[in-house]
Amino acid sequence: MKTNRDDLVPAFLPQSESSPVEWLVADGLTDYDAALAFMEERVAAIRDGTARELVWLVEHPPLYTAGTSAKADDLLAADRFPVHATGRGGEYTYHGPGQRVAYVMLDLKRRREDIRAFVTALEQWIISTLASFNVKGERREDRVGVWVTRPERPALPDGSPAEDKIAAIGIRLRKWVSFHGISINVEPELAHFDGIVPCGVRGHGVTSLVDLGLPIDMHDLDLALLASFEDVFGAVERQSAP
Repeated sequence: MKTNRDDLVPAFLPQSESSPVEWLVADGLTDYDAALAFMEERVAAIRDGTARELVWLVEHPPLYTAGTSAKADDLLAADRFPVHATGRGGEYTYHGPGQRVAYVMLDLKRRREDIRAFVTALEQWIISTLASFNVKGERREDRVGVWVTRPERPALPDGSPAEDKIAAIGIRLRKWVSFHGISINVEPELAHFDGIVPCGVRGHGVTSLVDLGLPIDMHDLDLALLASFEDVFGAVERQSAP
């Protein structure tokens, strides 16, 4: 029998006593290639036992990323922004100012060696964060990410309500240490998503907290992300940006 992601236990706590996850918020816009290099180095150190687990919150300048399943036809405007090939799972995504990207570097050997359950935990983290702003985020069995219904818009041809994606997930594991992570739209330029088919999903839109009528800023979201993270993944320790 196929397992529904709603049936998986969302908590992904360490199985034994361990140090809190480091929590770091980057100032300004972070260069994408520099972020990849940093993650590669940090993941290796976590696996070697010389660094703690880390959640790193950043914003990027406008760019597109291509995951390992990206299809050429889904890049609609190749010359619009830089396009970065990346080793994470998934298809094309957009990153840019006003979008919070959370890079999640956790040791799943200390938690649970279960990729499906890990993705469910990431979804639960996002859903709980959105709930703190009275936004009902939902998962879909046939689409990774978190979605919100838009009842104010016409229904889809099959009669189902219109939906927009508000958060994306794309991860990679190396020796059971995770990297890449999630993104949540706070107030990005939504027209920038027009240059791709986001995550290869056609027939649905993209939204943000501000687009939903919520005057949320990045600091508000970060506080909600931290509180919800601890419920799902365990204690954190905030670090000062270098």
